Amino acid sequence: MAERVLDRTNEEWLAALRGEGDAQALALNDLKERLQRGIFYYLSRERSDLSDLSSNELQQMAADMSQDATLRVLENLDSFRGDSMFTTWATRIAVRVAISDLRRARYKDFSLDDIMADGDFLPASANPLMGERPLSPERATERDEVLGKIRAALGDVLTDRQFRALYAYAVQGISLDVIANDLNTNRNALYKLIHDARRKLRTYFESQGLSMDYLINLFGET
Repeated sequence: MAERVLDRTNEEWLAALRGEGDAQALALNDLKERLQRGIFYYLSRERSDLSDLSSNELQQMAADMSQDATLRVLENLDSFRGDSMFTTWATRIAVRVAISDLRRARYKDFSLDDIMADGDFLPASANPLMGERPLSPERATERDEVLGKIRAALGDVLTDRQFRALYAYAVQGISLDVIANDLNTNRNALYKLIHDARRKLRTYFESQGLSMDYLINLFGET
């Protein structure tokens, strides 16, 4: 096993996270720990609405959120421009993940957050993706057509393994450890599996002329 690195330059972070084997596994673990600390600081210092929660409860929330945050950072490595320390940039992403998770927990009705993650399309559940306000016949037809493309993509674009992993993680909220065990894989391989699934969906929808802004406008109405 590679020796633990106490600190890395921006270039070393990128090289390790894009690499393979023990070096990548160690970097992923270090990144998750740093993001967990950053999220905990945000939850405990910046969120007065969580003041009734114990430190242990906030630590558990931070641990859960750091899993998604680590995935999000990996998916956005190419957007890092080096204008700040890599860990500072990654922590900003982690805080945005925390804010999004807290918003979903607060608002129980349908939100586009259910199928989107910072621009990444996630599988839709079997329930209609609509609010309670009646839609015009034209708008309802448009949504039905797009949902048809979404469902086709889930079956045609993703492998069965990619679909199972992404659906379990993004829609059902199952922990990465449980999914990895079910798929007989490890956490690092699961990170890549989910990342590849999201990338394939983005590419497919772009080829169909379905931009993220369009999907937001279409399904963000209530």
